[in-house]
Parts: sequence; structure tokens; C-alpha cells
Amino acid sequence: MTLSHSAANPPGADRTFQVDLRGLVDLLSHHLYSSPRVYLRELMQNAVDALTARHTLEPDAPAGSFGIRLYADGSVVRVEDDGVGLTEADVHAFLATIGRSSKRADQIADQRGDFIGQFGIGLLSCFLVADEIHVLSRSARTPDAPAVEWRGRGDGSYSVRTLPASACPRPGTTVTLTPRADAAEWTRPSQVHALARHFGSLLRHPVTFDDGAGGTGAPVNPEPAPWARTYATPGARSRAMAAYGEEVFGFTPLDTIELDLPAVGLKGIACVLSEAVPAGRRHGHRVHVKGMLLSEQAEEILPEWAFFVRCVVDAESLRPTASRESLYEDDTLAAVRDALAERLRAWIARTAASDPDLLGRFLQVHHLAVKSLAVHDDEILRMLLPWLPFETTDGHATLDEFARTHRTVLVTSSVEEFRQVAAIASAAGLGVVNGGYTYDRELVHRLPEIRPETSVADLDPATLTAHLDPVDRETELAAAAYLSLARDALAVFDCDVALRTFHPASAPALLVDSREARHERTRSQLAREQQGGVWGDILGALRQEAPRAQLILNQLNPLVRTAVTIDEPELARTSAEALYGQAAMLSRRPLRPAESSLINRSFLDLLAHALRKDS
Repeated sequence: MTLSHSAANPPGADRTFQVDLRGLVDLLSHHLYSSPRVYLRELMQNAVDALTARHTLEPDAPAGSFGIRLYADGSVVRVEDDGVGLTEADVHAFLATIGRSSKRADQIADQRGDFIGQFGIGLLSCFLVADEIHVLSRSARTPDAPAVEWRGRGDGSYSVRTLPASACPRPGTTVTLTPRADAAEWTRPSQVHALARHFGSLLRHPVTFDDGAGGTGAPVNPEPAPWARTYATPGARSRAMAAYGEEVFGFTPLDTIELDLPAVGLKGIACVLSEAVPAGRRHGHRVHVKGMLLSEQAEEILPEWAFFVRCVVDAESLRPTASRESLYEDDTLAAVRDALAERLRAWIARTAASDPDLLGRFLQVHHLAVKSLAVHDDEILRMLLPWLPFETTDGHATLDEFARTHRTVLVTSSVEEFRQVAAIASAAGLGVVNGGYTYDRELVHRLPEIRPETSVADLDPATLTAHLDPVDRETELAAAAYLSLARDALAVFDCDVALRTFHPASAPALLVDSREARHERTRSQLAREQQGGVWGDILGALRQEAPRAQLILNQLNPLVRTAVTIDEPELARTSAEALYGQAAMLSRRPLRPAESSLINRSFLDLLAHALRKDS
């Protein structure tokens, strides 16, 4: 495996690379493969490819007549197959040259798509657990072909010799590893058996394992994939798919969706998660290629919005990357992703039409995933928007229910804005939906596409205040002095003060302010402080045009009726600050440092006033 000439190259002559095999193995172990355990997958994959070539050579051979046998007793690991085998020329060409694959041989180039591997470095993964690789092979292409023995060592050297045919009684290949002491974790019998089942449970060729304790070898893949079996009834098939999904993923699926894409030879199932997951958090999927497990974390097989399912699939035409632990991003993968997305949409449509109970359970758990899909998918929008739950002034309700009682639907731009106005808007008969959650505001605005008789508008502070009843003139005049002091006290927060009547009477005040207005006032204030001079005056004028906050006092509240009669200026200012602070806290938006300081100060001032009065 050392690519060097023994003689010196003359000046100007072509030279060859010098390959440090130990360095290359270290590169593989730290950057290409995720774990030393992949050595067994590579050996099994080579065996499967050899069996595929053998079937091409002998297409009339009975199914199951060729197989793979694994052996591990703690001292050696052996993988034996009945595949096409190697000639001495094959050994020199394919085992002794890094980067070349026997699958590239001219005689099978046309069938390259039938093989799992497309890279010639897989055998090097064995150096992750052993210092020497022993290969004994006999070709099935040539009658009475001799056996060939190849020994590759971790220092980059190898040896080849021809043996009598009796050394390998039948065509095929046997690879034997003598594990290093530091590789015992990956080469003990129980681990080899577990890895074989992990990687090869869906292989189409029979695979057996022998731990040297006697017996004929336990089957690694005793049954075909669950979707390839026949069942007595559709219910039995459905239960079998759910049981397999639970075995693979460790949860009981809410439902299972069978996946079948004949064009790329893909079959499998998607398991609907029974618990919600955060938006954008994508689960890995189990992807097999021609039965061999490729990856347990293949996120790229489904679009981002499909985070409510986990899939296990087996495909014929997907292309693995060099490490064979993920999928190569190409047109085939993109087409598969689109086709699987369509299968999920079809399941949602079928469930909506035929199983409302399942749909209800699904939406209760995965409404966020469906909302993310509905934003970009008109068909899903039409089918499911009326069923999706939203937070409204009538409680949690579907838009269909909400629109029956509110011909005009108002939607807030943030959660804090909704929490701030919900109780008062409800008492005023306004229908408001919380649009602060991901996707909600955009979806509510599309409601008229489903219910043309319903109109949707963003909640404007003026809309809310217009539904608050004004006080009579005498009450307004009596409170004028207090309102003037309150405006002066709250001017530092760009806040006006007004007196109205509204329900519920238990609410002493309402702070009407939008996030955009607060940001604009803050930006203008900072710009004016930094610029100064003429620019400061100009920005100051612009700042005055920015929407101001409004503290609306409720004349129906007993505390407010008492406060507006206060004739002590300092106490009046303190009470106004306290009312502002309480309204700011009830709005549930983040408090600015000045507001936190005001709340503490006004509380202490009121407490001091009460103590002085009592004394």
C-alpha cells in the first residue's frame, strides 16, 4: 500500500505520492468515520457487494443459496461470504491500491448501481481495530481458480501468495482480523453480534453469527423488513408497523405512514411522534441503502417542516457519501425529499377527511408543525386552518369557531400585546387573536381565503381605545388637575394619561403601547443623545412624531376614583407612577431599568406616606 518507487526519480521525471498508512488510518478514524464500529459495516458491505456480483454471474442460483457468516470469539473476528471472490490480479489491483474499488472493474461497471459501496477505502477501516488484515479468497469467475491469500499490515506493507484451491474449498472471500487490545470494546463477541444486527437487520442476504460456543450460528436477519411481509388483515399490518416503529425509536407512534417510492426503490414507514417537539428541531431518520444501515441521523431525507415524524426507510438509488454515514445531496435525494413530503401531506388530508379523532389528537400535539406547513402549502391551509387551535379572547379556540361569533377578527403582533388587552377587549366585545406565536399572525390573516365573510385586521391601539367609554364632562373637569400632574410625572416615559370607563372594573389602568413604538422612541432618544446640535434638534422633532404610550385610567375602579381626588401634588405624582408601574407589569413585557426603579420608588413612597398618616 506504499505508493513509492524503489529507484530515485531523475530530475523532471514524474513522481508518485508517499502515503503514510498510519497517518491515513488516523485521518479516517478522526475525520471520515464516526466510530471504530464501522469496520464491521464495511466488511459486511463488501460481502454484500460480492454476493451481488455472484448473483449477476449466476442469475439462476436459488434465492438464499449464498450468504454471509460472521464469527467472533474474542481472539479473532471473521467475515465470510459466498460472493464472487477475487483472483490474484484482482487482489493486486483492488486491495493493494488505495482509492480504487473492485466495483469499478470494467466487467461490472454497468451494474455499479447494484452495489452499496462506491469507494475503495472501506477495507482500511479495519485498521481502526486491528494491525493486520488477512484475506483469503477464491474467484467464482474462473473454474478451478486457485485460492489467493493477502495480508495487509498497518505499517503499509502487504504480501500476496497463491494457494491450492483446497485452501478455499468454494468460491468466496474470508476476511480475518486479530484485534488489538485497545479495540476489545468493538470486537468482543456480544458487541460484534449487536453491531451485525444494528447494521444488517434488513439485509436481503442471509447473515448468521457464531461466537465459537457451538451451534450452527444464530441468524442476524431472520425476517424481512416488516413492510415486505404479508399480513392477514390491514389491522394486523398496521399494528406490526407500529410495533416496529416502537422497537426502532422507543416510543409508541400516534400513527404510522407507509412510504413507497417505486421509482427509487424506497420503502419504509414514518412514525408520527406522540409528543410535541420544539419548532425547527429536526430528528434524525434511519436510512438503509439496499438493506445496509447507512445512518440513524439522516435529517436530509425530509423537509424541515416534517419534524413531527421519524422515518425508517430502505432505498435502492440513494447515493451515500464517502464515509457511508450520510446521503449525498443530489437531484435524486431532492426528488425523494419532495415525494416523501407529498406522502405526509396526503396522510394529513386523508386523516382530516376520514378520522377526526386522530386528527384532533394529532393537532393537539403537533399544531405548530402543521402551522409551519400551512404557511407554505395552500392545500393544507384550506384543509386544516379552520381546525387549528389559537389563543383568543374567547379562550383557546379554532378559527372556525372564533369566526362564527366575530365577523371582524383582530390579531395582535406580539404575545405581550395580547396579554395586555385580552381582558378589556373581551369585555368590550372585540374578537382578538394572539398573533405573537410563530406562524399565527400570518395564518390568521389568511382566514378570509377560507371564510370570505370574515375580515381580519391588525389590532391598533386606536381601535381598542375607541371602544372605551368616555367619562362625563363633570368627572373629566374634576380630575383635570390630577391628570395634569400624572402626565407630567410620566412624561419621561413618553406616556400620555387619559380617563375612561371600561370593564372589567377590577382593572385600574390599561397601558396601551406597541413594541414598534417603544423601539422607535428608544432609537430616536439614543440618536439625539449621540448626535447633538442641529441633527439632535431634527431627530428630536422626529421623535415627537413617534407614537406615544397611553395610560388609560378606569373610572369604574374604586382605587382610581380615589386617586383622582388627591390634592397633594407629590402624592398624586406617586400614585400615578404606581398605577403606571402596575399596568406595565400586567402587560408582561420586559421592564426597562427606569421602570423597575419607578415601581420600587413609588411603592416605598406610598408606604412611607401611609406610615406617616397612621402616626
